[in-house]
Amino acid sequence: MHAMQYELTFPADYDMDIIRARVSRIGHLLDDWDGLGFKTFLMRERGVDGSPVNQYAPFYLWNTAEGMNSFLWGGAFQGLVSDFGRPVVQHWTGLAYEEGGAAGSPAKVAVRWRRPVPEGVELSEVMEEAGREAGRLAALDGAVCAAAAVDPRHWEVVHFSLWDHDSPKASGEVFRVLHMSAPERDRLPRGRQW
Repeated sequence: MHAMQYELTFPADYDMDIIRARVSRIGHLLDDWDGLGFKTFLMRERGVDGSPVNQYAPFYLWNTAEGMNSFLWGGAFQGLVSDFGRPVVQHWTGLAYEEGGAAGSPAKVAVRWRRPVPEGVELSEVMEEAGREAGRLAALDGAVCAAAAVDPRHWEVVHFSLWDHDSPKASGEVFRVLHMSAPERDRLPRGRQW
């Protein structure tokens, strides 16, 4: 499993209805993408849910590197690059994934929490704890799913969770889910990824 996200941050007075319209127009194009566990089309609006910025920040969980590469290099990603410029694409290696009790419900919000892996720690313990946190989040009321992943280049762990209501029980940055394409979500490996 591979996690991926890019962020487009816009000026404070940017009309975020432009992003809503874009997702409404193109969101379905990934509904049957090979190798894609799911893509959440995410947005933050300045002043909403504590967000200091206007931002479009899709988050992906890929089942295969081939699916991810096909998206990035096969033309689909080029549309975004042509419209907004080339963003930095963050990438994490999957640590754990769990379906939540609200797995059959549509996701309304997502929560992302990133934290550095400190120097001098036992890496296995940090990764075990990250996996347990994914399970803990998935077990909370209203959780659709939860994942944990690590970027070993920058030594950062990311926790990502989806919720079926507006008051998630997770800490971190809150995003609104505009659309979710989930062609292979049922094939995402459950539990610990090593």
